[in-house]
Amino acid sequence: TLFEMMNNGALLLDVRTKKEYNAGHAKKSINIPVAQIPAEYKTLDKEIPIVIVCESGARSAQVVRFVKKMGYKAYNGGGWRTFKDLDAN
Repeated sequence: TLFEMMNNGALLLDVRTKKEYNAGHAKKSINIPVAQIPAEYKTLDKEIPIVIVCESGARSAQVVRFVKKMGYKAYNGGGWRTFKDLDAN
């Protein structure tokens, strides 16, 4: 499951805008807004699976398709609130 992946070190990537992210986000997440993904995706480690979230799952689905084409292991986590209660490491 995605939760098991998170517990095993997967990265939680929130692709909402900075404003949305700052208003509330999962403790374990990092934020790279959708518009910045083409410029910043290379900063992500290809060896670590990425669970991508947004508000509803639509933007994260776009980013999953993009980064998978670039050789990343990426999964759509849907809405970020699903992961908000995961303990921060």
